[in-house]
Amino acid sequence: MPIPNSPNSICIMRLSAIGDVCHAVAMVQAVQRRHPQAKITWVVGKVEAQLLAGLEGVELVVFDKRLGWQGYKQLWAALKSQRFDVLLHMQVALRASIATLGIKAKAKVGFDKARAKEGQWLFVNHKIEPQSEPHVLDGFMNFARAVGVTDTKPTWKMPLTDAELSFAEQHIAGDQRTLIICPAASKAERNWLADRYAQVADFALSQGMKVMLCGGPAELEKQLAADIVAHAQGKITNLVGQTNLKQLLALLGRASLVIAPDTGPAHMAVTQGTPVIGLYAHSNPKRTGPYLSLDRVVSRYQQHIEVQTGKPMAQIPFGTRAKGSELMHDIDVESVIEQVKQALRA
Repeated sequence: MPIPNSPNSICIMRLSAIGDVCHAVAMVQAVQRRHPQAKITWVVGKVEAQLLAGLEGVELVVFDKRLGWQGYKQLWAALKSQRFDVLLHMQVALRASIATLGIKAKAKVGFDKARAKEGQWLFVNHKIEPQSEPHVLDGFMNFARAVGVTDTKPTWKMPLTDAELSFAEQHIAGDQRTLIICPAASKAERNWLADRYAQVADFALSQGMKVMLCGGPAELEKQLAADIVAHAQGKITNLVGQTNLKQLLALLGRASLVIAPDTGPAHMAVTQGTPVIGLYAHSNPKRTGPYLSLDRVVSRYQQHIEVQTGKPMAQIPFGTRAKGSELMHDIDVESVIEQVKQALRA
């Protein structure tokens, strides 16, 4: 069955994570521009659904992986009466492929075989075109091209309520230049050092900026934020663990600049058009960096991956991760402050 040129119903399979879901929004909205008549259903993770709630023209169906087999049964029951023209299977994890077994679609589109890990190619009947070393977002846009989209320049219209916008305005006045630091990634090894975050914060304060810390409620994030505040000489507003995802998104939209390691809020900021200074040592920022701010990234990835593999970058498979618990220590304060200076001049 060929992929329909003008599909009337499209199912998206992209469960996680926050950053990847932000990339997927750009793809979905590119599809909506090309096929405004299409009914779009998005199967998404429970946490990620909180960020996407209210996304225009999209029905969200939540898959909660923590429920085990019961989660699959609930998903299949919710979609039992639906038959889609196209399924865009945008997650290679085996659990996502198993979930697609209960989704009825004439055409099921997955990654090209080189990227279809965990046997994803067994669960689809079409593949996107291969790409050479794409950013994750560009890889997602090939799913849009598979259904006839030609305008793949990423844009975002993220849903925010008046209450969420008001929350952000209460914390960041309209004319207040503000630096938001989202210091914690999902793994501690990807985090920069508290005293260095503090030094950058103090520099921003010396330039007349307001400085805020934002992040989730995990104990690791709260402790890192507390350590940053303790090391700083100036006053930092600490909102870590005190916002939901929508409130955080609204805050990022009002910020002048965001600093973050390889973590979801960096990509949330991109959706709001806010410049991001990304801090990278474990993953290749050309693949996972903040899409509209790749020129602002401070990266030590290349030096580490070349040492660990004993090969030059040109000979290392794209997306190979560097390993180690102290790689982020090689990011110096001066390099980050220089990016802050450039952002302020811009």
